[in-house]
Amino acid sequence: MRTLNLLVAAAVLWSSTAFAASVPSEEVEVERNFDALIHPSELRNWMKLLASEPNHVGSPHNKANANQILVWLKAWGWDAHIERFWVLYPTPMSETFELAGPKSFKATLQEPPIPGDSSATATEPALPAYAIYSGDGDVTAPLVYVNYGMQDDYKTLQRLGVSVKGTIVIARYGGGWRGLKPKLAYEHGALGCIIYSDPGNDGYAVDDTYPLGPMRPPHGLQRGSVSDISLYPGDPLTPEIAATRKAKRLKISQAPTILKIPVLPISYADAQIFLSGLGGPVAPQSWRGSLPITYHVGPGAAVGHLAVRSNWGLKEIDDVIAIMKGSTWPDQWVLRGNHHDGWVFGASDPLSGQVAILAEAKAIGSLVKRGWRPKRTLIYASWDAEEPMLLGSTEWTEAHARELKQKAVLYINSDTNGRGFLAVAGSHDFQHLVNEVAGDVLDPETGVSIGQRLRAKMRVAALEPDAKEHVKDEAKTAAEADKDFPIEALGSGSDFSSFIDHLGVPSLDLGFGEEGDSRGVYHSRYDTFEHHSRFVDPGFVYDALLAKTAGRLMLRVADVDIPVQRASGFAETVSEYLEQVENLADDERDQAETQAGLLRDRAFQLAADPTKSSGLPAPLGRVPHVEFAALEDAVDRLERSAKTYDDALAKNAAGLRPGARLEHLQALMLTIDRTLAPEVGLPGRPWYKNLVYAPGRFTGYEAKTLPGVREPIEDRRWADANRYAKLTAAALNTYSDRLDKATLVLNGE
Repeated sequence: MRTLNLLVAAAVLWSSTAFAASVPSEEVEVERNFDALIHPSELRNWMKLLASEPNHVGSPHNKANANQILVWLKAWGWDAHIERFWVLYPTPMSETFELAGPKSFKATLQEPPIPGDSSATATEPALPAYAIYSGDGDVTAPLVYVNYGMQDDYKTLQRLGVSVKGTIVIARYGGGWRGLKPKLAYEHGALGCIIYSDPGNDGYAVDDTYPLGPMRPPHGLQRGSVSDISLYPGDPLTPEIAATRKAKRLKISQAPTILKIPVLPISYADAQIFLSGLGGPVAPQSWRGSLPITYHVGPGAAVGHLAVRSNWGLKEIDDVIAIMKGSTWPDQWVLRGNHHDGWVFGASDPLSGQVAILAEAKAIGSLVKRGWRPKRTLIYASWDAEEPMLLGSTEWTEAHARELKQKAVLYINSDTNGRGFLAVAGSHDFQHLVNEVAGDVLDPETGVSIGQRLRAKMRVAALEPDAKEHVKDEAKTAAEADKDFPIEALGSGSDFSSFIDHLGVPSLDLGFGEEGDSRGVYHSRYDTFEHHSRFVDPGFVYDALLAKTAGRLMLRVADVDIPVQRASGFAETVSEYLEQVENLADDERDQAETQAGLLRDRAFQLAADPTKSSGLPAPLGRVPHVEFAALEDAVDRLERSAKTYDDALAKNAAGLRPGARLEHLQALMLTIDRTLAPEVGLPGRPWYKNLVYAPGRFTGYEAKTLPGVREPIEDRRWADANRYAKLTAAALNTYSDRLDKATLVLNGE
């Protein structure tokens, strides 16, 4: 024990020494005082109140929570107000999913309460099983099981000789974003879509079920949005404009993000009944979950009746916005956000992150009352209507787009939080800043910094037998103390999307997790205060740690005189993305040539079981060579410009004093990331303008990097690939132009 204490003391000393060396002493004192003002007991009390009743958009408690958050922020010294928008928010009127025929069975579509839990003590009703922005419909059709319902699953169905045309598909959660499952089902001719949570993913096959353990109980449901996020998030009727009361709106029939077929989530207890009635081929091994049945693909004797009818009206949503004006650069904004609406009680998702930003805001207010003032303006946002599809944040950024493009330094987002390791994704020119802060915040379980603990996790992960090459590469980087550990790329799925994807505002998304587990109650009636405090973050220690980590990021960006971006991390990452894209093109070419040979030699027919139905894969076609030269030149230049800038910053930063030279440097770097998001947007979905980071068309939340080039290669749209290779090169060259100008300013030229 004494040896461990000595090691911990040494780690604390090392961390404090490193911190003191990189941050001015007065800022060190501010951050230490900030930490001392974060109290886990306060976070616990806030969550207990905010999660005491169902908290979905339009519910009385969601409105009450927004008003309560406003009262707190004003009491803590912030200039706070509510900004309202009016968005399309359908609510369920009637829903049915049942077996038609002699062996009838009707899905439950609501979760039973659990004694002793908020699910049993709340007085407001919870939303039933619901997939918002599903189409209305009433269909009766055979059932087909499609595994996760992703693109590769439909290729497998084709090889099995099974069509989903004219059927209702049953997909399990996982493998990709929820909304892609009904979208792909519709594109393949299905009339409806059912989604269930298999116990092999988040139920009894993983751990004990709630209330004994953290995982999903048999009748647990996962609500959620099925809006087509690949086109744009936010209000379906007002793309690219704010959904004010008088905004010009599309007709519902014109909104491309609203699905055309009915969709419902069901529990795995109910799914077992429906899946048991399927015939047809036995499902491939990788398609089999953990239900005690033989998984068949279908169709068979089972016929389903699915009916969904919604009230397609507008709802008022409330974003709570709090401002602390900067003393030196009031027109430079550092923004922080988390949403307050949930699908039911929303304890882990989103209130674990919401109570963290409340703790940050209260602590900052206390610092201001003691005489400190941020140099830059701080804006804290508690977003409404994130769950339906990022409505509150998207409408707000669309309303303030011009100001944000001119003034936003950085947006820092959080959402769900729990006990465990730091996870960060975002703009890679802020990767070094993340590493600095992660080296200064101590992990409460180990006593070392959260950065050191994350590096250890990365190194150990590379030892797994199935570790991929990028995991091994990350481990090598993490092992070198003088190098920054890598952060991930951002796609979509939370409130950062409109900032980085649409406006080009650099963003970070952070949280803790992997040891506390909220997967089993995700979007269910059981995501309660009791579940979070027992299984996700007992003692609210890591929710408080999120406040300390994000708060330090906010304070550091608010007060630092020189720009915080370090360009080399961004340039190295983009170079890796280009290598991946070029390898992808080669792989697609090899795959097409291999398949052509198999088709020519009738290999698929000869390898198939002649007693079972089967089909041929769609021919891939020839893969031409993509014109990468301009993009290669742009990335080479970016790496040179980035190194030159970072070297000049390291050499000259200490000598920079307030004045015209510093102001010029700040002006160049403040909006440099906007160069990555030209107005042209991505092919077929121009709302997404960032040419380095975007959610994938067929991945949902997951990022596709260099998306204008990568996705056309995947989709075999060669003209788009060639065009966007040049457009992406132009954006990177514009970024390098800014770096070169900033370097001249740093060198006094």
